[in-house]
Amino acid sequence: MLGTLGISDFDERVYRVLLAQPDRRLRDIAVSVGASRSRVGHALMRLGSLGLVRRIAPGQFEPVGPQTAVAALLNERRMAAESAFTRVEAAMEDLTDVYRAGRLRSDPGSLVEVLSGRDTVNRRVEELTRSVSTHLWVLDKPPYLEWANGQPDTNETEMAVTLAWINRGVEVRSVYCPESMERPGRFDTVIRLAALGEQSRLLPSLPFKLRIMDRRVALVPLVGGVYDSLAVVHSSGLLDALIELFEAYWARSEPITATRAPQRQDRPGEDGPSEEDMLLLRMLKAGLKDQAIARQLGISARTATRRIATVMTSLGASTRFQAGVEATARGWL
Repeated sequence: MLGTLGISDFDERVYRVLLAQPDRRLRDIAVSVGASRSRVGHALMRLGSLGLVRRIAPGQFEPVGPQTAVAALLNERRMAAESAFTRVEAAMEDLTDVYRAGRLRSDPGSLVEVLSGRDTVNRRVEELTRSVSTHLWVLDKPPYLEWANGQPDTNETEMAVTLAWINRGVEVRSVYCPESMERPGRFDTVIRLAALGEQSRLLPSLPFKLRIMDRRVALVPLVGGVYDSLAVVHSSGLLDALIELFEAYWARSEPITATRAPQRQDRPGEDGPSEEDMLLLRMLKAGLKDQAIARQLGISARTATRRIATVMTSLGASTRFQAGVEATARGWL
């Protein structure tokens, strides 16, 4: 039973005898297991080296409780196994790089998969997305995929999937643009994910959609406006260029959340913004138009326009840009 921990069947029998009758001496243990004193003595020495027994007098040993000794040994073996697996994974990555470099010389086309057809694209994207383990970097803009089971993406699924990555220690970095916020309620979802650990930024526009996974594969739609053809780029100079491109857009983008918490009284006698006003100001800063803001808030465009005007008036601003500058100056954005 304890063979996985490096304990032989015979040594386990000796340990069990000691557990059952801790006061037994070496000669008694030898009689109980039907072996010579020399063999039992060597077993006790091995058990002692593993922390399962201790010598208390010549020819006399006592067991260490399994909840302490076996648990410690189990943790030690588990850590050693995890360390070994990590080394194997690193070796696998190195071997993969060598393999792909060889393939690049003999068959350059193998480093870029070209997929056609919505169903094929959906399945391959979901397969790759579920394998993410360290990094997920995204330039986010429409069009969006359905899941392979035909279900559309929703705010709830985006929250659950992204939070699962964050909890696994995946570095999630996303650059959004106003077009990213067409789905009602998505802006609030992005704000919540940013608070939970997603690194989220904004740009007024993005040239195309890009997803980089574990810095070892990138997904690039081949035709704008639809998502039924896709290039899957593996480790290569092309992937390196796409990584550099993402980093360039990341450096130019603005964080989606405040660098400090909103102040409730930034000026004497003045209250800070409500949560609803904060959301509206963030959407204005992101460049969303009245129609898009209305969709996010679940209200009519006319009502959204009135609320925007009210917030701008409270800030003493005559333009949206001025409203953003003033809100930033007050530490709200």
